[in-house]
Formats: sequence, structure tokens, C-alpha cells
Amino acid sequence: MLFFSNGCLIALEKNKFILILVMPNIQEHVNTLLTKFIPSYRFIRLQELTIDKTNSLQTEINSKSIKVLSWNIAKQNYNKTWLKDFSKMIETYQPNFIFLQEFSLKLEAKEWAKWLQMNWSFAPNFVDIHHQTYSGIFTASTINPINKKVIITKNYEPIVKTPKISLITEYLLSEQNTTLLTVNTHLINFVDLNKFKIQLNELEQVLSTHQGPLIFSGDFNTWSRKRAIILNQAITQLRLKPVIFAPDEKEKIKRFLLSPPLDHIFYRDISVKKASAKVLDQICSSDHKPLLAEFTYTNTQKN
Repeated sequence: MLFFSNGCLIALEKNKFILILVMPNIQEHVNTLLTKFIPSYRFIRLQELTIDKTNSLQTEINSKSIKVLSWNIAKQNYNKTWLKDFSKMIETYQPNFIFLQEFSLKLEAKEWAKWLQMNWSFAPNFVDIHHQTYSGIFTASTINPINKKVIITKNYEPIVKTPKISLITEYLLSEQNTTLLTVNTHLINFVDLNKFKIQLNELEQVLSTHQGPLIFSGDFNTWSRKRAIILNQAITQLRLKPVIFAPDEKEKIKRFLLSPPLDHIFYRDISVKKASAKVLDQICSSDHKPLLAEFTYTNTQKN
């Protein structure tokens, strides 16, 4: 992972920071250098909004136990170690919802993980022609969504010139006259604060129309205090609350240097079950750690 700070290019590799260059026009030099290795035609946008797979016939989720797993997997889902970690988590925690960011899907193998007995939707934001893979957001659930919507940023991240994507899905809750809206997102990186704010504002406009329970989860790239403040403003406007992790758990969440956490789970009109919020620090197949939480909902619940 690369970061720019005070004219320096810093690489994060195996939890070690390596200073690569120090020069006044670092962004210009890095763009020129990397363009030689990442040609403009390598990444292309897609026409299809989602790739979907139905595996479960359930029609409702038990509103008294809504288990969530959120994880930036750093495109490791074809890695044998990652697959072992992932299958073990599914077996142990049995989540109702899985929100993965930086998910990869090979062009010739859309039938990924046939053993995963869940319904899933994959929203790609680009195709990598060189590696013949899709990349994007992956949402799995024990029931089919009744609605889904994909939001792709109009602004692109620099160098590779790719957008960021969010997948919004809506589900029926058991014995309740309401629906649960879930949002799996990956916020834009390496751009100015205004472009970061534009993506959040667009999500805020869509989410504000939903009146029932809501889960907003993913990698928010809040690696600076200013980004964290902008996110907090949007969350407050939407009347959302953050899942609170115990102090020793919170320290395990992915950060950059001394930054705020990058990964979050927010919610509204549901309750977090006591002691359910966990960060799985023993999982090392991605540089991000999986986040877990369990919620409950009753039709008399108020925020």
C-alpha cells in the first residue's frame, strides 16, 4: 500500500513502513513512473452492475439475531490461506451478512466458492485486463435481497484511474413490518477532501430515504483526522451509531500510522448484542482484520 505524506512516498509492506522518495513534486514523478508499468488500457469499466448467485431459499432473517462480518480482504480470496481463514470464520460465527471489500473474481470463473451456501452479489468497479479479474464489493446473505443498488463514484483514484463502489441491499425481517437496509462501501482514496466528501454526500442522499433499520459497513479510508470528521458529520446526519469495540479490540483495527481506524460498522434502529463486537486479530491473510457484530431488532425500537 502506498501513501503520500509531506512530499514523501511511503510504502507499507508486512506492517513495515519504507520511505521510498523525498522530492518536491513527488506526485508528478510517481505518476510518471507508475504509468510505465500500469498502462491506461489495463483497467476498464463494466456494463454489468452486479454478478449474482442464489444458494439459499430462505425469505426472512431472524430479527432477534442479525450477525455481520465486514472485512477488506485485499484481493486475497483465491489465496489458500485466506480461503481456510474465511471458511473457518463462516463455520464458527455463522454470519447472516458478509461485507467484503477489495474482492476479486476471475473472468473465466464466475462460480466462486460453490461451498458458500449463501446468496451473494458482487459489484465490480473495473476489470483488470492484465490479470483477467474483476475487482469490487461483495455482499453475501442468508436470504435474497428484495432490492439492490450500486453507486459508483464519478471521481477516480489517481494513477490507476479507477472509481470506488458501494453496494446497497434491502432485506425482509422476520415478523416485522419493515426492511433492513445494508450498505457495503469502500471510500475513495488518494484524492482531495472534496472528492471524498462528494462520495459520502451521494451515499447520504440515498440512505436518508430509508426509514427503517440500517447497517453501514466497510473500509472508509479514514486515515486522517479531517477525513474522520467528514465521515462523522455524515453519520450524525443519518442518525447512525458506530459499533463500539472494547479498547483492546479497537486497537487491532486497521490504521495508517497513528490515524483513526479505517474500517467501521455503523447502525440505526437496531441494538448491538452485548459483547458481540469483535476484531479477529488472529486472521493474517489480509492486512485488514475482520470485524464482527451481532444485532437485534424489535418493532418498538427507537434510536
